[in-house]
Amino acid sequence: MVRLKAAIQTPRSFGFRRSASVLAAFALAAFCIHILAQQGQQSQRVITIIMADGKTGKTITPDNYVIRYNHLNAIRNETLTLNDNGSGKVMLPANATHISVQGTYHNSIDLYVNCDAGMEKDTSTIHWYSVADILSTGIATPNECYKGKYSKIAAIPAVPGEFIFFVREIGWLDNHSE
Repeated sequence: MVRLKAAIQTPRSFGFRRSASVLAAFALAAFCIHILAQQGQQSQRVITIIMADGKTGKTITPDNYVIRYNHLNAIRNETLTLNDNGSGKVMLPANATHISVQGTYHNSIDLYVNCDAGMEKDTSTIHWYSVADILSTGIATPNECYKGKYSKIAAIPAVPGEFIFFVREIGWLDNHSE
């Protein structure tokens, strides 16, 4: 009769297996945390908003910004932070593909006329800009408020992550039917 010798489990071999499995679990946890952190950074998209006078090109400090996303009329200012110099920082929602920005003045809800609609019949027209373009190259909107007279004086180049738009106050000739 042949007897097979049973495998002897020594405490040393059992400890090695346990420490190897614990090390593998820590490595897997670290990898998962790294992946989640990268996804969190990608979803935290921030753009800088700068409002400038259409005539002089100097930055204007608004009372507030009116921000809309994805061709919807709902105003979404909850992620807006205004700086002392008049610029604003906006943390974009993950689903934002287009943005529209307006500024208010006189401590009220009076809206500046955006100069990208300055030559249109209805100057209250809202223009939409691609978030991807703003993040990759930056956008400076067209300055049509003064029929090109001040366009070279007021030109401001945009850097990636910046949205620069030109404005003027509402005049008596503006047709704002709401």
